[in-house]
Amino acid sequence: MALRSCSSSFTNDYEYDVFLSFRGEDTRQGFTGHLYKALDNRGIHTFIDDEKLKRGEQITPSLVYAIQHSRIAIIILSKHYASSSFCLHELATILDCLKGNEDRSVLPIFYKIDPSEVRHQKGSYEEAMDRHEERFKAEKEMLQKWRNALHQVANLSGYHFKDGDEYEYKFIEKIVEQVTSMINQTPLYVADYPVGLESQVPKVMKLLAAGCDDGVQMIGMHGMGGVGKSTLARAVYNNLVVENFNGWCFLKNVREESNKHGLPHLQRILLSKVVGEKNINLTCWEEGISKLKSRLKGKKVLLVLDDVDKPEQLQAIAGGYDWFGPGSKIIITTRDKQLLTLHEVTEIYEVEKLNNKDALQLLTWKAFKKEKADPSYEDILNLVVKYASGLPLALEVIGSSLFGKSVEEWESTIEQYKRIPKKEILEILKVSFHALEEEEKNVFLDIACCFNGYKLTEVEDILCAHYGHNIKPHISMLVEKSLMKLDYCRLTLHDLIEHMGKAIVRQESSEEPEERSRLWSWEDIIQVLEDSTGTSKIKIICLDFPIFSKMMVKWDGKAFKKMQKLRTLIIKSGNFSKGPKYLPNSLRVLEWWGYPSHCLPSDFKPRRLVICKLPKSNIKSYEFDVFPKASLKKMPLSLHGYGIVQFPSSISMMPEPELSTIEASHPKKRKRTQLEEDEENVDSIVSSNVYGRSVPDCNLNDDFFAGQLNIFHAPFQNICFPNLERIRVIRCDKLKKIFSVTTTSSLPMLKSLSIEGCKNLEAIISPYSAQHTTYEVSFPKLQIIEIETCNKLKTIFSSAIVICLPELATLNVVDCNELEEIFSFDSEEGGEVEQISKPAQQVFLPKIYYIIIKECNKLKCIFPYSVACQCSSLHFLIIESCSQLEQIVKVEHKATSEEGEEMAVDDNRVCLLSLQVRKGYDGVAIGLVSEALLLPDQFLLIQLLFV
Repeated sequence: MALRSCSSSFTNDYEYDVFLSFRGEDTRQGFTGHLYKALDNRGIHTFIDDEKLKRGEQITPSLVYAIQHSRIAIIILSKHYASSSFCLHELATILDCLKGNEDRSVLPIFYKIDPSEVRHQKGSYEEAMDRHEERFKAEKEMLQKWRNALHQVANLSGYHFKDGDEYEYKFIEKIVEQVTSMINQTPLYVADYPVGLESQVPKVMKLLAAGCDDGVQMIGMHGMGGVGKSTLARAVYNNLVVENFNGWCFLKNVREESNKHGLPHLQRILLSKVVGEKNINLTCWEEGISKLKSRLKGKKVLLVLDDVDKPEQLQAIAGGYDWFGPGSKIIITTRDKQLLTLHEVTEIYEVEKLNNKDALQLLTWKAFKKEKADPSYEDILNLVVKYASGLPLALEVIGSSLFGKSVEEWESTIEQYKRIPKKEILEILKVSFHALEEEEKNVFLDIACCFNGYKLTEVEDILCAHYGHNIKPHISMLVEKSLMKLDYCRLTLHDLIEHMGKAIVRQESSEEPEERSRLWSWEDIIQVLEDSTGTSKIKIICLDFPIFSKMMVKWDGKAFKKMQKLRTLIIKSGNFSKGPKYLPNSLRVLEWWGYPSHCLPSDFKPRRLVICKLPKSNIKSYEFDVFPKASLKKMPLSLHGYGIVQFPSSISMMPEPELSTIEASHPKKRKRTQLEEDEENVDSIVSSNVYGRSVPDCNLNDDFFAGQLNIFHAPFQNICFPNLERIRVIRCDKLKKIFSVTTTSSLPMLKSLSIEGCKNLEAIISPYSAQHTTYEVSFPKLQIIEIETCNKLKTIFSSAIVICLPELATLNVVDCNELEEIFSFDSEEGGEVEQISKPAQQVFLPKIYYIIIKECNKLKCIFPYSVACQCSSLHFLIIESCSQLEQIVKVEHKATSEEGEEMAVDDNRVCLLSLQVRKGYDGVAIGLVSEALLLPDQFLLIQLLFV
């Protein structure tokens, strides 16, 4: 098993290059901010905790995730770092992640503090730990963990900044240079089973004359497709990356990337990786040459250009030896040896096929997942090795396809190989294709022809819609059989396998593209559209013109008329002389960027349409006479456009629609059409099976939710969306309220409510009646409430509504400048506490775990006394930049029962009762806990930041 562990050391699962841990009030506005900017300018992806987190995620778990997925943690140990229990928790978590993981690094920065004070907890660190000792008397284990963490980090090699020693910007430059070196020295993934590399890597290293600094070395590696050129290049790169270079860059798939995105794209990547330049504007690759020559000159660079197929690629990226500084090493892989000769590359290595011994070892690993196979397979294995001709790609595909098969099944496969000429690699690969089940074959051909390089999730969505059922197991099987790979969440195929798939489809009709099941070549698609030669054999069209193409499709708009079985139509780019006059009703996926008309065809009735995306279009309305019935319970109907999204009211009459998710982005207006005089008003325009509802950037008013998310609005007493799990409302400027309440009905499955940028929103849930009545509402499954930048919102939970939230775990409120109260329970008449029944109080917020309040400048109090009594699970209270906050808990009144008796308070269930806030020294807010009230054992964190 040593072979597997060798490759695993090359894996890399980091989302961030650097995680910054710091005390905000000490360094956020100064040193930390400048360091973050310098790292960002160098192209180093850095996590800092004041960046906006991904929507739907919780703050603290996101921080832990960021720590776990960061290559380097930089700890900025300043004077008051240890005074923050949050920082100490963070530090302990970072060091825990470091254990047993040699790939991660921790870099301490002792900023205006002596390392000995941190190591031995002296001075300000001693004072801070003494305060923690007093505060967390019962948490001895946690306190010792913090002390150990400070001692451990102080013993690590780092940087010490002292006033007067040097300029701060020069100090930061040194840190950035070291971080850049550490990141670039991260090894690349090579292979699951790196067989045969032990003999070839030393030969290439010898050609490079590793360690020689007297000039620039440029070598070429050539060989046929599938022989392992890229794998060998990655292994050589990993051997060289530990050397002292000024910059490193591995440019993979040069042929494919230059065809898709152009040579300036590759030049920008090189400048970003080696020089650290970001947001580079290059109008042409000739301009890129000038910039590369000036920026790279004098720098010692390690550069790999993988899979070059044209002279201009070399000319644009590594035009000459004089571009680079002494000691630079340039490695080029290609199938065309002549390219290397033309570029005056003198050191050339031909990548060798595997010898029989190595080929047998690789085949055994792929077919049996172990080093040695059962002796009964020995003869058959040797025969397969013979027909694979020493090509690693063929051995991987064959071995994977025969995994778990009997000797008899192997023998049957061998009979097929005997009929194939030894050098026909594509025919060898086809044997694995023909061994697939019928639908697996179709999914493979779909991906090979149209979706190579797409994100896995996007392919899954498209093909699930295309076939009308779940095809994810088929994709998993294709990956297991080595017919495709998952590369950073994208499905990729080796170009030989891609060519094989396209060749199979072309064989359906060599001369007439309209007779093929899939069209992907822009030349073939233009021919079919302009000549109107479409047929019912076409099932997928995926059109993406070459970059910078300004070609116009001159057609009459009727070309789709004969494509009665077309299920997927994707047009990523292109100019059309007019819009379509007809679209097939068989469509299940419609994605058309820059849709060339103001509306869809009037007779378009896509009853099975699941995905509809029309980005960057001038479409004015989506007017479906019959609303599309999604074939899957949880597939999205994505309506992306820029015009009016108009839903005819009659679509709600469709029996048992199954549309599960609706999302609309950036329409100028979104509404239902006016009801006819004799038309019955209905609860919803879509199915009760809806589980997700997203409405970003829409001019919604209150009637929209009353009509479409008709949860409580009279006269409808029935629940419209019993399966709805998520609601997102984003930047809907006319919306004043989300829900109106008339009954005790609820959304039984709602788990997440997210509201952002609704600048006129006044209430989340508003009483339907103006009469003084207390309503009770229950959201039994709601776990997350997130509200951000709703500047007219004054309270979240109204005094007229009792909301039972038995599962709510996270409440996150950010940048609501007019927010005065989170919980409002004072009546308008006299300020007395509303008489709320004891049962309702007891189930109010029993599972609240995180409360995060940021940048709410008019907020004066967090909890009423009665609510605080119910927060028995609260562990994290994070309050930041709430400059008017006076109290955490409002204790003027205690809750009473219906009988008028004062309710007893169980101190063991109260997390925060009287955490007052007052101004301390230097304007810093200090939290004071009343001596009579103790925090429970499970309470972990109070963080108060006033910056």
